Amino acid sequence: MRIYFFGGAGEVTGSMHMIEVNGKRILMDCGLYQGHREEANRLNRNLPFAPRNVDVMLLSHAHIDHSGNIPSLCKNYDGDIVSTLATRDLCAVMLMDSAHIQEKDAEFFNKKIAKNPEDEITPVYNYDDVSKCLEQFIAINYGRPYRLADGVTLTFHDAGHVLGSSVAVLDIQENGKTYRLVYSGDLGRKQIPILNDPTLISGADIMLLESTYGNRVHDPIEIADNHLAEAVHTIYERKGKLIIPTFALERTQEILYSFHKLLKTGRIPRLPVYVDSPLAIKVTDIFRLHPECFDEEILSLFENREDPFDFPELQMVRSKEESQGLNEESGPMVILSASGMCEGGRILHHLRNNISDPNNMILIVGYQAKHTLGRRIVERQPRVRIFGLEHDLEAEVRIINAYSGHADKNGLDAFALASKDTLQKLFLVHGESDQSEAMAERLRGQGIREVRVPQRGEYVDL
Repeated sequence: MRIYFFGGAGEVTGSMHMIEVNGKRILMDCGLYQGHREEANRLNRNLPFAPRNVDVMLLSHAHIDHSGNIPSLCKNYDGDIVSTLATRDLCAVMLMDSAHIQEKDAEFFNKKIAKNPEDEITPVYNYDDVSKCLEQFIAINYGRPYRLADGVTLTFHDAGHVLGSSVAVLDIQENGKTYRLVYSGDLGRKQIPILNDPTLISGADIMLLESTYGNRVHDPIEIADNHLAEAVHTIYERKGKLIIPTFALERTQEILYSFHKLLKTGRIPRLPVYVDSPLAIKVTDIFRLHPECFDEEILSLFENREDPFDFPELQMVRSKEESQGLNEESGPMVILSASGMCEGGRILHHLRNNISDPNNMILIVGYQAKHTLGRRIVERQPRVRIFGLEHDLEAEVRIINAYSGHADKNGLDAFALASKDTLQKLFLVHGESDQSEAMAERLRGQGIREVRVPQRGEYVDL
């Protein structure tokens, strides 16, 4: 058995790992790398393996840093892509949106920024590439064993991270021996709104475990609503605009549910709340189709005919003209828009138009990877570049870490230690080095025999 770490190793984007077992190659995730434009363009256009050599693929969840480069893969790959039902439904809209954003961003860059024809850019993939890859999905539900390849049985378990997210358990027979390999994908937190808690897996021999927050403890989820309410009250008094960059998948729905609760209990004043993301609107509709992923609190609301993702002040912005019209509207108002790391989509236009007004506020509610515009805003750099032009960062910046959908150090430790008695090799992926290395040292001290932090491009023979 050999494991290749092609992406999401030593970093938190572009997840892409491959197992070679019984002569078959199993690809686990195929995400877009997000970061510096030139580096991202190079990595996303040039897969680090030959797609024709892949025998089968499994997908842990629909986030673009795990799924976003599947259309590039399928230009030269005709095999199956196995995921949960909700993940397949989400990919149907998220990958089309990714192709659309790439096309529009290329048009804008080539028209406004590129000085010479050789500077112009093209999308990594197009709508036809997405349509082809969607035909290759096979969807299975949690807890249903599936023969993935010769001697390899796959079972998905709920990761509690986003709708349809899964922990992939591979029970492997090779050369007369039996192994259990566990790939966490992105692991969620206990007691976060909407979703079930992540499933702990015992009996793993080999584990690939994310480490995004491997050395950090999150604020209690209960205080997130308090911080959101404080931000709303501040912006209401200023008559400004509250700009919230949100991932279309999960974070938007969590924030909508928070607004639903705060308005229902009278904890915030009534003001317009706009969701300016066609993708987030579609994803919210998909949420309503998958009760198998909901916790008891959300299920009880639906049973009482109460929609947790809706309230009278909510307005869904679908057209480009409606989105542009928000620039002319005066506050107070709230605008939720994608992408969550401010690397594409309509959020860039809202930031460009509002980032230099001190009456406005940018509320960061999700992880911001290195080299992204979102990270530069979190760092409160005095000037930031948007669409190639410099803008003064004068708007107030606040951060709510409590919304994080990733497990923190305590949750990650609990997941690893559930297999402490059997675990022979633990590989920490999907994390920046400071988080991963601290987590590795801590778990070695708790008795896990071998913990490694692989880097992009490494492989390990087992």
